[in-house]
Amino acid sequence: MSDDKLRDYLRRATAELKQTRRRLQETRDRAREPLAIVAMSCRYPGGVDSPEDLWELVAAGKDATSGFPENRDWDLEGIYDPEPGKPGKSYTRRGGFLHSADEFDAEFFKISPREAREMDPQQRLLLETAWEALERGRIDPSALRSTATGVFVGMVYHDYPYNHSNGAIASGRVAYSLGLEGPAVTVDTACSSSLAALHWAAQSLRSGECTLALAGGVNVMASPDAFIGFSSQGGLAPDGRCKAFSAAADGTGWGEGVGWLLLERLSEARRNGHPVLAVVRGSAVNQDGASNGLTAPNGPAQQRVIEQALANAGLTPADVDTVEAHGTGTRLGDPIEAQALIAAYGQGRPEGRPLWLGSLKSNIGHAQAAAGVGGIAKMVMAMRHSTLPRTLHAEEPSTQVDWSAGDVELLTEAMPWPPRDGRPRRAGVSSFGVSGTNAHVIIEEPPADSGADSEPDSGPDSEGEGHGVASGDGSAAASGDGAGDRAADGTETDAAPGPTAAPGAAPGAAPGATDRDRPGTVVPVTPWLLSGASRDALREQAARLLAHLAPRPELDPVDVAFSLATSRAALEHRAVVVAEGQQALLRELTALVNGEPSPGTAQDVAPSRALTAFLFTGQGAQRVGMGRELHSTFPAFAAAFDQVCTALDRHLERGLREVVWSDGDALDRTGYTQPALFAVEVALFRLLASWGVAPDFVAGHSVGELAAAHVAGVLTLEDAAALVAARGRLMEELPEGGAMVAVQAGEDEVAPLLGDRAGLAAVNGPASVVVSGAVDAVDGIADSFAAQGRKTRRLAVSHAFHSPLMEPMLEDFRKVAESLDYAAPGIPLVSLVTGEPLGPVTADHWVRQIRDPVRYLDGVRRLEADGVTTFLELGPDAALTATGPDCLATDEDITFLPLLRRGRDEIREAVLALGRAHARGVHVAWPGFFDGQDARLVDLPTYAFQRRRYWEPRPDPAAPRTPADGPGDSAFWNAVDRADVPGLAERLRVDAAALDEVLPALAQWRQESQEHQSREAWRYRLAWHALADAPGAPDA
Repeated sequence: MSDDKLRDYLRRATAELKQTRRRLQETRDRAREPLAIVAMSCRYPGGVDSPEDLWELVAAGKDATSGFPENRDWDLEGIYDPEPGKPGKSYTRRGGFLHSADEFDAEFFKISPREAREMDPQQRLLLETAWEALERGRIDPSALRSTATGVFVGMVYHDYPYNHSNGAIASGRVAYSLGLEGPAVTVDTACSSSLAALHWAAQSLRSGECTLALAGGVNVMASPDAFIGFSSQGGLAPDGRCKAFSAAADGTGWGEGVGWLLLERLSEARRNGHPVLAVVRGSAVNQDGASNGLTAPNGPAQQRVIEQALANAGLTPADVDTVEAHGTGTRLGDPIEAQALIAAYGQGRPEGRPLWLGSLKSNIGHAQAAAGVGGIAKMVMAMRHSTLPRTLHAEEPSTQVDWSAGDVELLTEAMPWPPRDGRPRRAGVSSFGVSGTNAHVIIEEPPADSGADSEPDSGPDSEGEGHGVASGDGSAAASGDGAGDRAADGTETDAAPGPTAAPGAAPGAAPGATDRDRPGTVVPVTPWLLSGASRDALREQAARLLAHLAPRPELDPVDVAFSLATSRAALEHRAVVVAEGQQALLRELTALVNGEPSPGTAQDVAPSRALTAFLFTGQGAQRVGMGRELHSTFPAFAAAFDQVCTALDRHLERGLREVVWSDGDALDRTGYTQPALFAVEVALFRLLASWGVAPDFVAGHSVGELAAAHVAGVLTLEDAAALVAARGRLMEELPEGGAMVAVQAGEDEVAPLLGDRAGLAAVNGPASVVVSGAVDAVDGIADSFAAQGRKTRRLAVSHAFHSPLMEPMLEDFRKVAESLDYAAPGIPLVSLVTGEPLGPVTADHWVRQIRDPVRYLDGVRRLEADGVTTFLELGPDAALTATGPDCLATDEDITFLPLLRRGRDEIREAVLALGRAHARGVHVAWPGFFDGQDARLVDLPTYAFQRRRYWEPRPDPAAPRTPADGPGDSAFWNAVDRADVPGLAERLRVDAAALDEVLPALAQWRQESQEHQSREAWRYRLAWHALADAPGAPDA
């Protein structure tokens, strides 16, 4: 081997080795990458409907336990006996309950009332709170359909009286309803279920199995069996309260709840611009194994799981400030857990930095499968509020714990928890299952550059009274001298916390900076989008937004608009509020809440399938200055208009933009009118395209058809410019004269009166035509109809278009048309020459298009028959919108929307038309609208669910049975299913031969009946309601 070859080999080998090392390091880093808690949602006792509510409860030291629920058909008197040990009795009648667990918005999730009633209420809670978690993460839930988003949920109880309480369906139901295609796993490790679910969600995220994960737990006791069962063991506190680590501990108190964490790898959360409330630094799950009893707590196993979580996080015990303990309040379990914590966390801590110990169960009871996720939510909120709340009922710590054995202190009073020494605050959270499965999770405040909200109370309240602010700085940076003194991303940091940004300020902005201090295109008017699954939900959503925004004038209306448009699902019932400035927007929003009509608000119901047609306006709609305001505000319009003007200027004596914006006399000359309309309409099309609005069909009135042909791809811009300019020039060169008159009459009425000197120029409606030609001939026709009391109106035109007077220019125009190239339409184009879709295009078509009448009536009806429900008029005025509704052949819900109107602010009209189109179900890519405006996502209220009661009472075994329920009935049908002819013959006292024919039919009927009942249990019904006809547009 030559030296050159050897050197080349060594270079390749070295490069490959470096690449291999890099990949190995990336794999190691990925396996230990911290996970961002992007959002949280929850329901817990005491009316807690959000993490903010939860914080208010624990910060105020409230006891959220209450008496047994009265809406679950429990025998409240019959099951209670204060004397422990009575069979079938509970010696407590208190716990932490979700008293509204019987309520659910079935319509929102398109679930039939029957299925909703038979669904386990735990599934119903999971659905609503999963939606809220995604919204609180500033993610449109509908945008996650078909994504690798995982669902990991802890669930223990299956005591609802229908088979739909199957645990596997809990996670599957969420994935099914939201269209999520990552893993969907239901975990039952008893009281450690939600933390075990979180642990496995972390593994799935780090392995790349899913890109986003919902992890949490739910607990609803549909029956009192848990109270009765644990009472028989003497494990419940008589007063239903958990006195965690207290000398007064006398048993646990059962509780309920549901909670979700929305998780994402930290690097992905940063890349996607998602909020980071905290990070999951490490976690571990283990088992007691062969210990001192299947259900007995095991101290060494608990210590091991803590040590494993610390190792997973790369931390030392001293790096953790506090532990949210399992802390159930039992005399056996609490001392064992305390000793394990003292052994794992209480040794070798820095002077003056004890491990602080608390338990949420002292406030809400033991929520079992939802306990761990509740503890994490509490600690995240504690970080954000820089306070460790006190643990209730623990004024005197348990005397069964040797507290002097380590530096661990019980939170008998609230303690400040500020960022210190640049070191990130960290908390451990423990949950231990009755079957011996233990879990411990370590969370950490987010690194300073994570994009976390700077304000501690920035979460949106589910009742519309939360504390939402725009993204600002993250929390304090991390530094220090221990093994854990690295930021969550693994980088060394030693910076002290920087100044807190003002609400709505950009990350790193100076205090007091506001949103509009930042650069970006300023659009004078702002659209706020709202939607709901019903009209009532829409109005309540508006009310929530109003309550949220009214006390927060610092929120930038553009940020609110961007967040509404991109982080909320667009549901059927829609409203769009358009105004300039926050106060005007709030006035419009107030009108919407009160059900009052307002010119700045569009409200509609979006059909499931919305087809859209763009209509391009013809001559007569032109006006001086058209497009100027759009040009100064929207770069997409400006670029398109300038490009088209450049192409047209090659064929014109004067610059087109100068004429359009400053010379009304020239603009009214058809040689400039037609190019000007073409330029404005093409620019409008490009503007809508930049906003993601695309037509299913296009059509154009007279010269508007050339704009339609160009945007549909029939003509290149250069060829279209040549054709439009030639059309206008050749028409203008004709001798002036002739007349055009609009007549209130149908085509069949006018046709017999036409001759060689007058023609039909347009059919704009069933009783609206335009006659064009020589003055005397046209006036004669108009006078004859005026004499009948019909309306007539002479049009202000320089020439008699679409009449015999156009014929002298046709051959010259044909030569231009024949010199151009034509392609098949890329967008279906309905030609108003025929009222039918345009096929192969030739020069003959454009010649006919000048001479023949414009068949607007036929074109609209063809588009109507093709399923178009929204017509968007692209032009400087609402010329076609005025006559469009009269052309419709049916009473279907069809709307005509002009993009611009003469005499009105162009930007406001364009944005309002866009909003109205959105409300009609037309797809709008809203990020495109906000492109360049430097808009930021901010927190908003979550969805206003419209709940109704759904609860299936448990069968009463003591109730008398109907014949259909009796044992004889069961035995009969079992015999039918087995085809037991002799047995049935004996039971019915008939000859066996008589059953040979009827038995197969009876068995078939039985099977079909059972299948029908099963299908009906999962079916929902759609109801169609007629809407009021849209009001007719005013005459142009």
